[in-house]
Amino acid sequence: MLSHNQQKHLRSLSVKKYRQQHGQFLVEGEKMVAELLGQSRIGVSAIFALESWIAQNDRFLRPFSEKVNVVTEAELAKISTLTTPNKVLAVAIMPLDTCNFELATLGPCFYLDGIQDPGNMGSILRVADWFGFPAVFCSPDCVDVFSPKVVQASMGAIFRVQSWEIELAELLAASPNIPVTGAVLDGENIFEAVLSTNGLLVIGNEGRGISSQTESMLTHRISIPRHPAGRAESLNAAVAAGILAAAFRR
Repeated sequence: MLSHNQQKHLRSLSVKKYRQQHGQFLVEGEKMVAELLGQSRIGVSAIFALESWIAQNDRFLRPFSEKVNVVTEAELAKISTLTTPNKVLAVAIMPLDTCNFELATLGPCFYLDGIQDPGNMGSILRVADWFGFPAVFCSPDCVDVFSPKVVQASMGAIFRVQSWEIELAELLAASPNIPVTGAVLDGENIFEAVLSTNGLLVIGNEGRGISSQTESMLTHRISIPRHPAGRAESLNAAVAAGILAAAFRR
């Protein structure tokens, strides 16, 4: 049975301040928890699951037996962030990896400039995972990558793609010679441009695009041309990230 303090602690992890304070974040659902338990980069603090799910996954859970807690559907509903609670919720330990500035010198990495929508953030993590981008660097005003909605939208990419919150100027101070490519309206056609094999690929905010401060640090300006028959004003940030990543990896 969940205690009042356990419920309070678990619910607090939906708030960034408390995630950072405790160094923990929530992972929900059978698929996501299976992804968490099947990797080693991110640790597991506790697992709260229905008795039926525990019985079905007994062999899989043996290494974590001391961290498994049986809960009822009613108790799971009280601690879940999902509209329809699943069968299991896990508390994961935030990775303590020091920001690896060198990753952007080895291959392309995303730099996200003010991404606010959790769905976009999770989708961009999936794009990075699909195209083998080793890291996603985020400006301090981005949505937290460990928020429950981002974790769900990442579909497991959060466990494989390293991410850090850092100012672009600080990142470039540590790696001053890397290319910084950003999509802007007056940029060179992405399908005709000569693209670098490393460096940062900047994705701007959903509404305002790349900030003027970040734009001043770009070394390469590109754009995704709209088809003559197209009438949309803009592309979704995650969709644009997917197109750009594909072009960089072509």
